This record gives sequence, C-alpha cells and structure tokens, in this order.
Amino acid sequence: MTSWPKTEYHIATVLRVPLGFAFRWCTDFRPDDARREGEAYERKILERVARRVVYEDLEPTPTGWRWARHVVTLRPPNRWHSDSVGNYRDASLDYKLTSLGPKRTRFELTWKRRVSALGGRPPSRRSIEKSTLAAWRQFAKAIEADYRKTRRR
Repeated sequence: MTSWPKTEYHIATVLRVPLGFAFRWCTDFRPDDARREGEAYERKILERVARRVVYEDLEPTPTGWRWARHVVTLRPPNRWHSDSVGNYRDASLDYKLTSLGPKRTRFELTWKRRVSALGGRPPSRRSIEKSTLAAWRQFAKAIEADYRKTRRR
C-alpha cells in the first residue's frame, strides 16, 4: 500500500441550521443520495449500525465504471470520519460541525486523497477544494430547505 501524499485539503462553510439537525442530515446516508445531489451514481448501503455506516457507490463513466467503498465512523454529536477506497482514488476524510448559535453551524471538511493508476493525473489542490466547496454549498441549500420543511410541520 502506498503512503498518503502530504497534501491535505480543507473547506469550511456555514449551514443555517442547528448543529443536531446538520449532523443527522449529513450522516443520513441513503440509496437516493445521487438523485438528491443531481449525480448519476448508484449507492448501496451495506451496513448501518449505531456508530458505523458502510456503503458503496458505482457510477458509469465514458471509460468504464467508477467504484468506491466508504466506511464511515460516526462520532456524535458533531464529527464523523470516512475511509474510502476505490478504483480511481482512496481518501481519508474528517468532518466537524461547530455550533455558531441556535440556528447556525460551521461545517469543516479536511481530507487527503491518493489517486490510483486509473485516476490519472490529479487536479490541482485549488481546483479540488473549489469544486468540493461548491458541492457543499449546494448541500447547504438542501439542508436548509429540509430544515425549513420540518419547521413548518
């Protein structure tokens, strides 16, 4: 097994929801997550127990299939860790939520990634962080919309 590269990636954004809601939403891994994200992968939940979720994603690409298995360790009330292995890249990710008051939560993600032979040349650090932050800002909109729906009930 090759060692992790020295490059570490980091993003942060603010979610306009309470910390508890953010944790539940972010760690509620579901088979329909791709549809919620506007993506084309298929997700299978392999295991879900109190502090651990294991799932696999499979996505068609022009050159074949992209596969990844994720083992997520939940550390309520505000952290989780994911180790991911796949045919294009491996990753080790740490997520942290910090309360900024009753209805605001800071979301932070720090990770390392290792590209496999199939993964080709990795994009720049700036490019990876920019696209990941854009994705999480989209998730923030979805989280906030779901929170508003629960408040109306």
